[in-house]
Amino acid sequence: MACFFVFFFVSGFCSILYELVWLRLSMAGFGVTSALVSIVLSMFMGGLGLGSWAGGRLLRGQSSGGRVSALRLYALAELLIGLSALLVPHQLALGRRLLQHLDLSSSFNYYLASAAWLALTLVPWCAFMGATLPIGMQAIRQGFSQQSLRAFSYLYLANVLGAVAGATLPLLLIEACGFHGTLRVGAMLNGLLAISAMLLALRRPVAQTAMAPEVARQKTSPSLASTVAEFAPRSTAGNNLLLLLFTTGLTSMGMEVVWIREFTPYLNTVVYAFASILGLYLLSTFLGSRFYRRWSLHHAQEDRAVWILLGFLALLPLVTANPNIHLSNLLRLALGIVPFSGVLGFVTPMLVDRWSGGDPARAGSAYAVNVAGCILGPLLAGFVLLPLLSERWVLFVLALPWLAMGLSPGRSSNPGNPPHLGWRRGFTVVVGLLTLVMLLTSRDYESRFAEHKVMRDHTATVIATGQGMERRLFVNGIGITALAPVTKMMAHLPLAFLDHRPRNALVVCFGMGTSFRSLLSWNIPTTAVELVPSVPRLFWYFHADAPQLLRSPLSHVVIDDGRRYLERTQERYDVITIDPPPPVEAAGSSLLYSQEFYATVRERLLTGGILQQWLPRGDAVDHAAVARALQQSFPYVHVFYVNPETRWGTHFIASMQPIRNWTAKELAQHMPQSAAADLLEWGPQKDAERQFGALLKNETSIDQMIAEASATPALQDDMPVNEYYLIRRRILPALKSYF
Repeated sequence: MACFFVFFFVSGFCSILYELVWLRLSMAGFGVTSALVSIVLSMFMGGLGLGSWAGGRLLRGQSSGGRVSALRLYALAELLIGLSALLVPHQLALGRRLLQHLDLSSSFNYYLASAAWLALTLVPWCAFMGATLPIGMQAIRQGFSQQSLRAFSYLYLANVLGAVAGATLPLLLIEACGFHGTLRVGAMLNGLLAISAMLLALRRPVAQTAMAPEVARQKTSPSLASTVAEFAPRSTAGNNLLLLLFTTGLTSMGMEVVWIREFTPYLNTVVYAFASILGLYLLSTFLGSRFYRRWSLHHAQEDRAVWILLGFLALLPLVTANPNIHLSNLLRLALGIVPFSGVLGFVTPMLVDRWSGGDPARAGSAYAVNVAGCILGPLLAGFVLLPLLSERWVLFVLALPWLAMGLSPGRSSNPGNPPHLGWRRGFTVVVGLLTLVMLLTSRDYESRFAEHKVMRDHTATVIATGQGMERRLFVNGIGITALAPVTKMMAHLPLAFLDHRPRNALVVCFGMGTSFRSLLSWNIPTTAVELVPSVPRLFWYFHADAPQLLRSPLSHVVIDDGRRYLERTQERYDVITIDPPPPVEAAGSSLLYSQEFYATVRERLLTGGILQQWLPRGDAVDHAAVARALQQSFPYVHVFYVNPETRWGTHFIASMQPIRNWTAKELAQHMPQSAAADLLEWGPQKDAERQFGALLKNETSIDQMIAEASATPALQDDMPVNEYYLIRRRILPALKSYF
């Protein structure tokens, strides 16, 4: 049995590793959009559910003494999973090339085609992952039938513990080896599992280890056996169990979407923040499952009060994410996630054990139902509820099924014990009152701002706040930009450096719309690409002339991933301005700094065109990686620090043709009167020449920037050094100081 625990621990580790890496490779190939992320996760979960159901069907009719060795089937499944680590990147790259040849101007058609290819790519491989659970249960029946009635919870426990490690350790592997190197590590681990399972199968032939089912039931805990006997024969009770399993999957994955929105203001948008949420969720699930394993040895049925408790705990983030309550960031996350996830980890394997009774086929079907809920949960929360309701009311909607179940009248698990029934009713009343108090007293993050406008969509919660020059834009609680002259310079600097009259321009990332507005002041056709639909809708809050500008025939706003837009458009531009959202470590931001991205930009620049790249403040490695990627992509690059002392931000301008070294006076003379007025709208200088002069004096050599971290390679899609930094910033300095 220890071998099975190790098998499913490593298998759980690899599955999360693949999920993280495949998601990122899909984003690089098909677009950094919420719709694409939902498609990838749905295909991953759909494959798990299909494999769990198909694996159970495959084993249906196989008795515990069957001659087909489940261990050999398990070894084959792990071998195929390991093979997927090597083949999926090539399949994703092929799909990207195929879609580039299709003229898909409609977002719906593009996502439909992307979903079809991702289904063909991911679902078959993920089905092998899902099939390992029923196959593992069959292997336990064949060799250790006395453990078979609780086999699912045993394997589920090991799998979840492995997933906890998979949510954290791969981040270090990615930093050290890149995405493809990390996949090779996963492939080797799956290969070792396949070899180990095959050796174990050779040591323990089925005929020698089989045990009759009747003996197994005699050796099983009496309480669990009576529970299985109570539930398994009754179709109504069985249907209720499946409904509960579906609901646990739906609410848990739906809650994860809301958690990310609620806790991002405190954890930031780095990959380690998302890993913290996932890791705590999985660790709590493991602890709950571990408690269930012990509890089930001596108890036959849970009390109905567990359901209202689950609903109450689902609402704890109303308290812990409240901006008026001061807690450490880790404590906010732990108190908000751990209790609910722990109880969920208790009830999920309990329900599957009861439905399956140790039968791998029934367990596969039950787990598939749970996964179906996991697929629907994020779609319901992200695309239906969050665009309509605030985060706290979405939590309430997701918790409502459990609250209703706990509050509804029903048969007590101990009808002959009136004192117990009274305790349950009292507990239900207290929890119900506390739930009501939490709902009425909770506050969303925007309540911390006295004056604000809020818009919600399927991608983010967007807040515009402040007055005058103090106005700011927040996306999911993260300050994205403010009214500042530097955002105007992102537009005027590259346009002024052109040696011809500009014909058009593109800005990737809309923000407050300042750069977009400044580009339009040159009276040229201007396109802005923004990922979050609600961001351009608040353009009016920051600029009084926004409605007039949007009505202009020169302006065009596209809601899309900027990289994907550049890959599919046939338009070419004189200036392309890139202003990725801060911080420089933000998850997914490297896709707008990488060599592969710059190769796409080159194809979309007109002859003599200029790329303007803004880089927020980062460390020497971040600067060197981006600078080297630009240097290896463009033969001509100029670098300007906004402030050489603080390194607060950096302007890069790059081109395939030589960029003349214009003086500040010449740059100012290139500007039309409307553009010069826009540049000086907020100062700080009195005329355009001085404004340009203040920046030109801060020019530095790109070689000097690279020399500050000379060993750093160019930033690539496979090695996003700006996003994965824990080893170089935390672990290595700690080791050096210790030794």
